[in-house]
Amino acid sequence: MQTLSEIKELLAIAGHEPKKSLGQNFLIDHNLIRKLVDSSGVEAGDLVLEVGPGTGALTVELLERGCKVVACELDRAFVTLLNDTLGKEFGDQLLVIEGDCLSNKRELNVELKRLLGDQPFKLVANLPYHAATPLMLALMTQYMNCTGMYTTIQHEVVERFGALPGSKAYGTISVIAQCLGEVGLIAKLAPGCFWPPPNVGSAMMRWERASEIDSDSGSASEISWWPTMADMTQSFFQRRRKKLSGSVKSITTSPIDWPSGVTSDDRIDSLMPQQVNALCQAVYRVSKD
Repeated sequence: MQTLSEIKELLAIAGHEPKKSLGQNFLIDHNLIRKLVDSSGVEAGDLVLEVGPGTGALTVELLERGCKVVACELDRAFVTLLNDTLGKEFGDQLLVIEGDCLSNKRELNVELKRLLGDQPFKLVANLPYHAATPLMLALMTQYMNCTGMYTTIQHEVVERFGALPGSKAYGTISVIAQCLGEVGLIAKLAPGCFWPPPNVGSAMMRWERASEIDSDSGSASEISWWPTMADMTQSFFQRRRKKLSGSVKSITTSPIDWPSGVTSDDRIDSLMPQQVNALCQAVYRVSKD
């Protein structure tokens, strides 16, 4: 596993300084790197997506455990560095893609999609913080073969994933994450766990996809439903202080069958995730007619 001095040496070889604009804060605590990988449960032969590998500190741990890693890196200097070092050592176990991990807010980079295909995979990454939420939302709603995500991200984002109704952090990402799987905190991280230290609080989280999705209609078990549901949920939360009667009318003028336990006087941030899902389905059924 890479030490801080080795990371600095690799950066010197690449003629590179950490770029704040790309969120290049390298995780240097070996115990935490192992803890993240242990939490993911990956084994030899498993397919792993890593976004923002940097010099490869986490990548090394994954490769040494026998995983096949598809790594996506925006910084060309690191792409070259990874191919010249780990690529030569681990051969076909590592595939490095240069570019943004997303082609748009919902779709993975075309080359990533090709390499991952329909195979089950997990995201294990020290994510660049600016890319975390859109990437994780895309993987949850669009890529059902992503069976879990184990990431280092901003602590406030972890709070949003696991937030409960009535809290300020509760929103679209909370609803989607909890409808489709289980959220958990792995560890809180001090700034000194990184080099250079970030200016925000960090944490490691896990999200594991549910094997079965509870649903009041068959459409919600289909991949095509979840992007629609995410858009509708976001529309509701943009009016989080309004009664649902007005929020629903902003989407459709047709009367809906209110789901069990939900009334027109409720507000969206008082509903449990599955109630939000049921409400979105009720609105969708009348709006598409």
